Parts: sequence; C-alpha cells; structure tokens
Amino acid sequence: MKRIVVLDGYTLNPGDLSWKDLEALGRCTVYDRTAPEDTVARAEAAEVVITNKTALSSGVIRQLPNLKYIGVLATGYNVVDIEAARSRGVLVTNVPAYSTQSVAQMVFAHLLNLALHVGRHAQTVSSGNWSSCPDFCYWDTPLIELAGLTMGIIGLGRIGRAVAGLALTFGMNVIAYDIAAPADVPRGCRLVELDDVFQASDVVSLHCPLTAENKNFVNQQRLAMMKETAFLINTSRGPLVDEGALADALNNGSIAGAGLDVLSSEPPEKDNPLLSAKNCFITPHISWATRAARERLLKAAVENVAAFYAGKPQNVVT
Repeated sequence: MKRIVVLDGYTLNPGDLSWKDLEALGRCTVYDRTAPEDTVARAEAAEVVITNKTALSSGVIRQLPNLKYIGVLATGYNVVDIEAARSRGVLVTNVPAYSTQSVAQMVFAHLLNLALHVGRHAQTVSSGNWSSCPDFCYWDTPLIELAGLTMGIIGLGRIGRAVAGLALTFGMNVIAYDIAAPADVPRGCRLVELDDVFQASDVVSLHCPLTAENKNFVNQQRLAMMKETAFLINTSRGPLVDEGALADALNNGSIAGAGLDVLSSEPPEKDNPLLSAKNCFITPHISWATRAARERLLKAAVENVAAFYAGKPQNVVT
C-alpha cells in the first residue's frame, strides 16, 4: 500500500476543503502541524511526503529510507534541501501559479487601505465620531486617488503582470524592473532600471523570488531614494526588506507607509521593529489563502502526486 504523509496540512485546509482525492491515491495520514523533532518519526514509513513549511533538511532526508517524493504545498520550495533530495534521487515538486490573482488582490487591499484608511475610518464611525460630527462627513487622514500615480513593480512574473494589469485599470502609470528583462512587456508598462523604480514610483510593489543576491535589497539606501509620499508593498518574501531600515524610514517620515503580508521571520518575533512602526500595516501571510486559491493548490498537489505514481511527473523542481 502506498504511504502518503502530509506534515502540515492545516493552513491549506483548516477544515473547509477535503483530502479525499489525495486519500484515494494511497494510505494517507494528514497532520495539522509537525514539530521539527517529530518530522522523522512521522515521515519515515512514507514514500510520499507533502510539506508546506515543515523543513526537510539534509539530515531529515537522510533518515527517511522509503522516501521517493516530496511535494511542496507552495510555489517556493526553500524548505527542502534540494541538493540532499537530488543526491538521494528523491523527486521534488511544487505548485506554481495557483494564487496569482489572490496575491495581486492583496496588493491592492493594502494599497487602498494606505490611500483611504478604510479600516481606520470605519473604526472611528463605530466609536461614535460620525454620530457626533457637526458635518455630514469627515476624514482625519488625507484621501489619495490612485489614478495618475506611478506604480513601480519589481519582478514581472505572473503576479507582477497581474498587478500591472490592475494598476492600469485604476488609471495608474506602470513602470517595472526585472533582473531578466522579459521578451514581452505588458502593454502600458515601461521597463526601467531598479533604482529608477524607487526614485520615480508613488508605490513600489515587490514580486521577486528571494535569492542570496537580493536579500535585504530594499535597504536604507534604496528607501532613501523613495518619495516621502510613497508606499512600499511586499507580498513576496519578507527577507527582501531590511526591516530595521524600513521601520526607521516609516518612523522618520522618509516614506509615507507600508503594506506587508510577509516578514523575515514568520510568525514574527515580538521585538520586530515593524510591529510598532508608523503607518505600517501587516497581514499574517494570507494573500495566498483565499478559498479559491487553496482549492487550486490542493487540486494541483494531488495531480502532482498522481502524475508521479503514473510515471509522468510534473512541476518538478529537482
């Protein structure tokens, strides 16, 4: 009987989806969460191990004698030691492109909140401010129209392109940088150099993978290039941003605000300076987590396992 173990299924499926299609492929055990010290014991009998954020290091992989396949419940696969898997002949797959529209939507959720402070104004209404207002309306922060502003996108992959399309729909000007200049640039989008994105944009949105070369590339120097009225949005990877430098820039008014769905450490340490920074709005890494996106993710993950068993693996990263 084929043995399948899901190490951390809760964030993908907290109970509103079904594992039945995966269970149909073999003897399947789903754990909501797995502590590092329990990983080997839970996975050692399985030939298929599926993980989201539970790390499969070289030390762990060496202790799994039956392991033939690792399925990552995400697009990024840095939780797996790829070299160790390759040396053991273990296939690793991921799930690309399942959350493109959901992540692009979150970019604008953060941007619209920064521009209009919807949550803050709704809270003041609930607190009675409107009921006691001498006028028919009020606002206690500037209200910003997006049309005519410049959206700067760093990374023109699927999500970057989706964000560009939404920005154009809002009437924004769109400039972009990608380390590998794409053969085709979305209509209405203009390619520029990286520093030009920071200097010219009213909004900078990050959509690039994390590499050794770009870690903390949004640093004090680049933040200083931004307009004092500009916003930074990060729905990509937390370590792209030097968090201390961003907190300083927000607190001293060098930039106007930030909307973040990712941080360098998740969950964050209580002393992370961004948790108390001015005009910094942080959501708990949920841009991928709409039900529609999670349904696509689960369906694709099951199809990846089925393709592996059929001898026709897909979405292979090694």
